[in-house]
Amino acid sequence: MNTPEPFYVEINGVEYSVFPDEKDTYTIFKDGKEYVQIIRDNETSWLKLNPETGLPLFGMDEEVLLIGKEINAQNA
Repeated sequence: MNTPEPFYVEINGVEYSVFPDEKDTYTIFKDGKEYVQIIRDNETSWLKLNPETGLPLFGMDEEVLLIGKEINAQNA
């Protein structure tokens, strides 16, 4: 199985590096530093993962949703 290549997305003038991990899980870098890990909840909803436990953090995070929307567009 081929590992997907990292790619970039830009939101409101900010460039994020997106590194695919496991299925529907991505590590996001911002300003050259690891920023957040996100996971797809469903087709339009994304969740931030707790950096210590790796468990999803439920709650709205507009930035995570925008990053997820761009990931969906890249993978369309």
